[in-house]
Amino acid sequence: MDTSALFSQIFNTVFPLASIVLVAFLYARVRPTDMTVANRLNISVFCPALIFSVMASKDFHITQYLDLILAATAVVLGSGLLIWPLCKWLKISPKTLVPPMMFNNSGNLGIPLIILAFGESALPIAVVLFLTENLLHFTVGMYLINPKSNLLNVFKMPMVIATMLGLVWSFQGWTLAPAAKVSVDMLGQIAIPLMLFALGVRMTSVDFSQWKIGVISGFLCPLSGLIIAVIWQYTVGIPAEYFGYLLIFACLPPAILNYMVAELYQQEPHKVASIVLIGNLMSVGIIPCVLFYVL
Repeated sequence: MDTSALFSQIFNTVFPLASIVLVAFLYARVRPTDMTVANRLNISVFCPALIFSVMASKDFHITQYLDLILAATAVVLGSGLLIWPLCKWLKISPKTLVPPMMFNNSGNLGIPLIILAFGESALPIAVVLFLTENLLHFTVGMYLINPKSNLLNVFKMPMVIATMLGLVWSFQGWTLAPAAKVSVDMLGQIAIPLMLFALGVRMTSVDFSQWKIGVISGFLCPLSGLIIAVIWQYTVGIPAEYFGYLLIFACLPPAILNYMVAELYQQEPHKVASIVLIGNLMSVGIIPCVLFYVL
């Protein structure tokens, strides 16, 4: 691929995402918008529909992604291990810094980014990476913030229920009736643009009072993920066609959910908000660099 075609593909991948986020940001600046209900619907209805739609399709077989799931798990957990010793040097609590460095924006940003970069056929891979990160966030992540949290609650979450149903459906080889499949697919198609819109609205609350830790972590988050991804590839290894997906997953900024959890447990939410939102702003410059290598 020549350079002009490569830059064109990177632009065509990043611009649609950035434009939707920008529209949401500008709209929310002019007309303050409460996304609470929309986010609840996305978590409870649209994302589970997307997950089930992908996992219940006849082309989805979870066993073919086991190498990628293991590698993504290594990236998430390994990032935390790399960052943990730096907390003392940065004079910040590990409970504040480590979770945002581990748990990335594989939903709002990761799914649409992978689809635009690799095409609709990459949707199952994007969903698998999202599920891997999400399950780790609601188990390991919740334990890091609050060791007394009841991890069994994760099985009550709609996305986890949809995942388990999808696994059963996939292993049994069942197929949805055409009318039911269209309904589930249409609900799932709402999830991705709504994720991006919610991200743009959230950007209006960036707190620049903690900009230093936000900028530092904006580099640390993708760097730690990429280091672990490269180490994993050169030690354990995954199929070459999956390595590009893993690199994109590894360079994603912190998930918005980190801020919500920090606010819930009052774990320095203002610092976490800066880490998350400034990290997402900085990803506009970092992600194209990784795409340049991957594509």
